[in-house]
Amino acid sequence: MAPLAYAEDFDNVGLLVGNQENETTGILVCHDALEAVIEEAIAKKCNLVVCFHPILFSGLKKITGKNYVERSLLKAIKNDIAIYAVHTALDNHKNGVNKIFCIALGLKKTKVLVPKSNFIQKLITYTVPENVEQVRNALFNAGAGKIGNYEECSFNSQGIGTYMGNEDSNPEIGQRFEFVETPEVKIEVIFEKHLQGKILKALFSNHVYEEVAYEIYELQNTNQNIGIGMIGELEKPMSESEFLSFVKEKMQCGGIRHSDLLGKSISKVAVLGGSGSFAIKNAIQAGADIFLTSDLKYHNFYEAENHIVLADIGHFESERYTKNYIVDFLKEKITNFAPNLSEDRVVLSEENTNPVKYL
Repeated sequence: MAPLAYAEDFDNVGLLVGNQENETTGILVCHDALEAVIEEAIAKKCNLVVCFHPILFSGLKKITGKNYVERSLLKAIKNDIAIYAVHTALDNHKNGVNKIFCIALGLKKTKVLVPKSNFIQKLITYTVPENVEQVRNALFNAGAGKIGNYEECSFNSQGIGTYMGNEDSNPEIGQRFEFVETPEVKIEVIFEKHLQGKILKALFSNHVYEEVAYEIYELQNTNQNIGIGMIGELEKPMSESEFLSFVKEKMQCGGIRHSDLLGKSISKVAVLGGSGSFAIKNAIQAGADIFLTSDLKYHNFYEAENHIVLADIGHFESERYTKNYIVDFLKEKITNFAPNLSEDRVVLSEENTNPVKYL
């Protein structure tokens, strides 16, 4: 649902509090793991809180309860409650925060707005023709060879390999001190960089050579299925004011701050749950009529430059349905709670943790 490798470098995701070896008796899912949420977890006998925002974001030198972060952590630790955060690991997933945003608005033909860069690596290796299928399939099974909507992608070329083993060698073909010239196939596949260990294990376990020749390169290509934000199309165009009213109702916004309306119909919509000012140029370049996000500052609205409507719908509001998605996902995937516990042990928090209020 939210591979930790997908998270941004600045983020703090995964298990923040607790021992990963402990048995989970119940899961409370929330937006923010505040002290009130920890109290709710205690009351509902949930010893794991899965939150969207990491309550522990930057380093702490003391935990004395002097602020909301420390009070939440103290209460969790005292009551043996684990806290796990997903944040940008779910933001960057193609079915994550921004896909949920798009579904809420009924957007079609969606694609990632800001694809993740420096995330793809390429493996090149060489083996004898008889070993090609075994090696290639092992690499595919380890996660290599996925490009967009295609799987098991590779490039294979034939050539001649040469080698001569020393006194400590045990060559598959030929003898020690013998110069060997043999047909080989060069196999090239790409993979997501966090899979490198798994990919190499598959290569070494399925290659026939004693010494495996391989190369790994980091590619500049972006991954079209991993990244933040999303862009999609409305089934039927709406006027700007009509669409903003529609968004306000669907996302239950207390208010929407927006740039000048341009008098154009809205058909192509860019969204980015949470703080998204950094992606204004991406939304314009993608040809969006409107960009829905949050935390826009005064000067950000000038960046619309009459090319697009910028709309700040509120941080919490833009991520509103994320926790519901997490609950549904965990209920489907985790069914092995102890038999003496009630069936419904994945619980949606009832606490409203939105700190922003409206008149």
